[in-house]
Amino acid sequence: MPDCLTPDWPAPANVHALQTLRGGGVSPAPWASWNLGDHVGDEPARVAANRAVLRARLPAEPAWLQQVHGTLTVDAAKTAKTAVADAAFSRQPGVVCAVMTADCLPVLFCDRAGSVVAAAHAGWRGLLAGVLENTLAAMRVAPGEVIAWLGPAIGPAHFEVGDEVRAAFVGNAAGAAREFRAHTAGKWLCDLPGLARQRLRAAGVDSIHGGGECTYADRERFFSYRRDGVTGRMASLVWLA
Repeated sequence: MPDCLTPDWPAPANVHALQTLRGGGVSPAPWASWNLGDHVGDEPARVAANRAVLRARLPAEPAWLQQVHGTLTVDAAKTAKTAVADAAFSRQPGVVCAVMTADCLPVLFCDRAGSVVAAAHAGWRGLLAGVLENTLAAMRVAPGEVIAWLGPAIGPAHFEVGDEVRAAFVGNAAGAAREFRAHTAGKWLCDLPGLARQRLRAAGVDSIHGGGECTYADRERFFSYRRDGVTGRMASLVWLA
């Protein structure tokens, strides 16, 4: 059985979460080996086999999303197969919210009462456009009651962006400038988890955990699109028991 990370966050006992890693599946290079993405060129039969291994650890098939770097948040209990969205929530036990990443930031949510969970896919475009804020709104609980976990993503030592990306974030919130470090001419190193923390705190969330795992730096455990180009996808999953 492939290994997973278990998020280290103070979630209530009825909230369960997993973060998959890259090893232990059946896909060959360049998707080696536990690739869960069906949109990256891997053979469908191998993806299905990899997903079957994951499914054995879950109460139901995840509500997979067709992610488009947007802000739409859907109810995982009511979505059709592979809904076009970048976040999902659930108030129903046994419904698994999931997002897939390979450098973008996955964010898992629950409330302190264990009544609702959510998962969001936050690349820089979705983060800037408000995917985290939309997810919080869909949860319909006070932000101060929300617990968030930031999963593995490209870290601030490796995420290079242009002037236009920095300008867009700073124009949205002046404090975002702290999350960019000058790199080369017209280029900056961006702290994506740092930007997410800023936006969550601004929205009223003060219980924020994780965010220290860099997908680009850790080749053995994580897929990274920036590092490898053609590669697999990991899943971040959360559900209510």
